[in-house]
Amino acid sequence: MATTSRRSPRRAGGRPHHVASWPPLAASIRITETVFQLPEHSRPAQGRDTHMMPLEGLRVLDASTILAGPLCCRILGDFGADVIKIEHPRYGDSMRGHGHQKDGVPVWWKEISRNKRTVGLDLGKPEGAGLFLRLAATADVVVENFRPGTLERWGVGPQQLHEVNPGLVIVRVTGFGQTGPYAHRAGFGTLAEAMSGFAAMTGDPDGPPTLPSFGLADSICGIAASSATLMALRHRDQHGSGQVVDLSILEPIMTAVGPAATVYDVLGIVAERHGNRSTNNAPRNTYRTSDGSWVAISTSAQRIAERVLRLVGHPEVIDEPWFKSGRERAEHVDLLDAYVGDWVGRRTRAEVLEAFEEAGAAIAPVYDAKDIVADPHIRQAEMLTSVDDEDFGPMLMHNVMWRMSASPGHIRFTGRPLGADTDAVFGELGCSPQELATLREAGIVA
Repeated sequence: MATTSRRSPRRAGGRPHHVASWPPLAASIRITETVFQLPEHSRPAQGRDTHMMPLEGLRVLDASTILAGPLCCRILGDFGADVIKIEHPRYGDSMRGHGHQKDGVPVWWKEISRNKRTVGLDLGKPEGAGLFLRLAATADVVVENFRPGTLERWGVGPQQLHEVNPGLVIVRVTGFGQTGPYAHRAGFGTLAEAMSGFAAMTGDPDGPPTLPSFGLADSICGIAASSATLMALRHRDQHGSGQVVDLSILEPIMTAVGPAATVYDVLGIVAERHGNRSTNNAPRNTYRTSDGSWVAISTSAQRIAERVLRLVGHPEVIDEPWFKSGRERAEHVDLLDAYVGDWVGRRTRAEVLEAFEEAGAAIAPVYDAKDIVADPHIRQAEMLTSVDDEDFGPMLMHNVMWRMSASPGHIRFTGRPLGADTDAVFGELGCSPQELATLREAGIVA
């Protein structure tokens, strides 16, 4: 299996090539590929550059399911950690059943579980718990998202884990945290999106609260969990001891939603739904062009707002006293939206984008997946990359999430079948083929 990765990190102070104009909707795509052989596990592969990835030498046990925990571990694996994905030997991670499939093979799994060796292990059986403790003794991080008390019931809770490995960082991702009245409730991203204030603030004013059609809360939590993991590892490096990180799916998205609770506490104001409008500036909305496309416009900066109104033929409003701040402009949003919407609606998307670019105003086309794939900036900045997969051949996926000039991340291989690395991983612990065969027959491993 061969893969591609970011081969030439952006130089310090460098900038991507300038794109003179927005791409047409049906623009073609070409992805530059650099290929090297699949390593045995997370060691650097032959044939690629010799940059040391920042997390090489760390071992992470991914005992989590669905999205938040697995995304955290994927990020760590993208930057060199040896991530071992632990799944139930019969059921696997439910994430394997999420999203589209091709010939029965899950597509999303290839990305969310890339750079992870996979083993099947039943932690709920004493033999499986024993193997897990042996594996944890060799690890730096364990990420899990079982309901509070589950690991303790199996005899592999933080106390037992720290007995075998005092420096272990244990990241516990749950819906509502390890303590509090809701700790033992089932927790999913949808519930966090509802309770965080996101749904109440999203949607049209006269419509229902709106939930995202994708894993927003889980994804925010996964990114936050990767940061928390590195903070805990930093503490371990400084003080020599591991610790438990208690992270709920709810808290990170509450932060992303903004200071709604603080505003209510200080001013007694409850945020309402405003559709695509903002209470902080105007014009700010999506507008339909004459050829049926949509564009998004923002005027967070005062100078940008002035440029937009000059462009759409209404410079007179710039001299109005209320135009001098975003908050006051938002109080006249109907008027400003009418000016901008009328101007945009009489022009094609290409004409609108070109005029805004020439005026130095802020605008972006509303993209679907086809547009994302075709965009020249996304291609040249390598936000997407082509990765060789044993089932699909070259397949496009999100690249590592950020660039590092001295120690860039790499996609070494895509998500693997359940139990693909069981023999190799437990063989490293000294398990003989006969022992593994007995455990496999008993359903302890896969």
